[in-house]
Amino acid sequence: MSEKNRPRIGAIAWIDLTVGAATEVRDFYQEVVGWTSGEVEMGGYADFTMHPPGGGDPIAGVCHARGPNADLPAQWLIYVTVADLDRSLAKCQARGGSVLAGPKGMGSAGRYAVIRDPAGAVAALIEPAPPLKRAPARPKRRRAAPPQTPAARRRRHHGTAGRRRVAQRRPRRGRRRR
Repeated sequence: MSEKNRPRIGAIAWIDLTVGAATEVRDFYQEVVGWTSGEVEMGGYADFTMHPPGGGDPIAGVCHARGPNADLPAQWLIYVTVADLDRSLAKCQARGGSVLAGPKGMGSAGRYAVIRDPAGAVAALIEPAPPLKRAPARPKRRRAAPPQTPAARRRRHHGTAGRRRVAQRRPRRGRRRR
């Protein structure tokens, strides 16, 4: 999975959880997975939108089991992305939740565990696998330089300034030039 396509910590698809103790459950998830919350006025009470760490668009809702939500069950199973699964599981248990299954490996996707929060709702936490490291690029092989002849060395040293030099013959010793 490329770094660009990795889910953000705390991100999930939208889903609601309806429970009798919405405020307690809101606090539970803020501590365990790092969400922040906003209020949604429901006419005499407020439900909560849950936001990823650092802010952003709402990604889930925690609702009171009253009014239009009175007969909805306290149940969901979603995969919430966490940075450190073991740390989140420890916080879950410290806040009154329990670990139902895991942690288990999911191959190249990472590790997950299923938890139950203090209200009895079930969710899954997933820690994505670290991104694959690319093998370093192999250096390009350089061709060996051809052996340098004395004439080639002279051309390199004196240069030709873009024009072809015509080799002039030197007279041999002992002979006259005509």
